[in-house]
Amino acid sequence: MPFEPGEIVLLAFPFSSGTVVKQRPALVLLDTGDLDILVARITTQVHDSTYDVLLQDWSSAGLLASSTVRLHKLATLEKSRVQRRLGRLSPRDRATVQAAVQTMLGKV
Repeated sequence: MPFEPGEIVLLAFPFSSGTVVKQRPALVLLDTGDLDILVARITTQVHDSTYDVLLQDWSSAGLLASSTVRLHKLATLEKSRVQRRLGRLSPRDRATVQAAVQTMLGKV
């Protein structure tokens, strides 16, 4: 099943150790057509780093509470981990995320 950048999905997201997973929403950043997708973690915890994007339109994106996309918390995961699609970013939030990704990748 293909995914579009900007979609929000519910999936089993691994912790850094790789041994524990947690069901959480994630933002799809890239689907190249193979078995994996590149996602960024979404959390309800308040964070304020350069690469955290507070979603303004979280409710219309299918999220249950005010949420932040943590763009520096990326994972390439098998599509089979996706339990369901929750929604998609609004144009306003997508533009904010895209600008933050460009800032982050510009430092490479």
